[in-house]
Amino acid sequence: MTTTSRPQGIHALRRPRGLGQDGVFRLTLRVVAVLIVIPVLWMMVDTFAETVPVWERFGIPGFVTGLRWAPSFTIYGALPFIYGTLLTSAIAMVIAVPVAVLIALLITEILPPRARTWVAVAVDLLAAIPSVVYGLWGLLVLVPVLRPFEQAVAGTAGKVVPFLAGPTPGPSYFAAGVVVSIMIIPIIAALSREVFAATPRLQREAVRALGGTRWDVIRTVVIPLGRSGVLAAIILGLARAIGETIAVTMVIGNAPKIGASIFSPGFTLASVIANEFNEANQELHPEALIALGLVLLVISVLVNGLAILIRQRFARGVGRVV
Repeated sequence: MTTTSRPQGIHALRRPRGLGQDGVFRLTLRVVAVLIVIPVLWMMVDTFAETVPVWERFGIPGFVTGLRWAPSFTIYGALPFIYGTLLTSAIAMVIAVPVAVLIALLITEILPPRARTWVAVAVDLLAAIPSVVYGLWGLLVLVPVLRPFEQAVAGTAGKVVPFLAGPTPGPSYFAAGVVVSIMIIPIIAALSREVFAATPRLQREAVRALGGTRWDVIRTVVIPLGRSGVLAAIILGLARAIGETIAVTMVIGNAPKIGASIFSPGFTLASVIANEFNEANQELHPEALIALGLVLLVISVLVNGLAILIRQRFARGVGRVV
């Protein structure tokens, strides 16, 4: 009688039936992803339910596009605060993104190893400073320092570009944007630094072997391969800029109207909620402030969703190049 031995080789490596470790891990990740989305949806639904009287009174388009905010007359329009939020965030990103990326390149590509650690620690320490300290510093130090610059710009370029003209410089959209930019520089710089440091060494050496300079390495290897990660860092910085509250409240001027200039005082969605919620005793005033919070949440979701789509396109472009 002959016996047949069990097939060896690839058949012996068959996985056991069932999910296995990889299947359990994938299932766990899916469950966690769903659990992360549920609180956000719950928050939006619950907040919307709290603000139903506002929507019934003004309608969603009427509330979002309303230009006047007068709680004593039961008039609530969110457009001045939406404008302030987007404007201060845009100013902050215009200032912070180039500075943060240059700092990341300086640390990873230019400075000697010993100096890199100290500069990186100094930049990271900015993220540990509380928002209220930034606000006080901005009000007491930054606003007076910016005043001569604002006056010079308003007196020269402001005569040609009304957006750069304005009232007597002081707390304004511009001051709020500068403070927020200082707050988000450590976030963008730290993440960009990690992205640039992960650039493959062989590609760096290939450029050097062909006679390329340090700038050639940065221009042809580091930045193209790291742009997807840098965009992700910018997304996180933008999320922080949109939702910043205490520091902005102290330096933006707190005027419930749309300023014609970046040097005008104003409000953001977060700052008006922080400034008025404790004293909201007029008709529909608390509900209107909660509605502003819902608008802020929707803006954050939309902006971050759009930024993620852009980052994915960048990532696909990098994949095709590589």
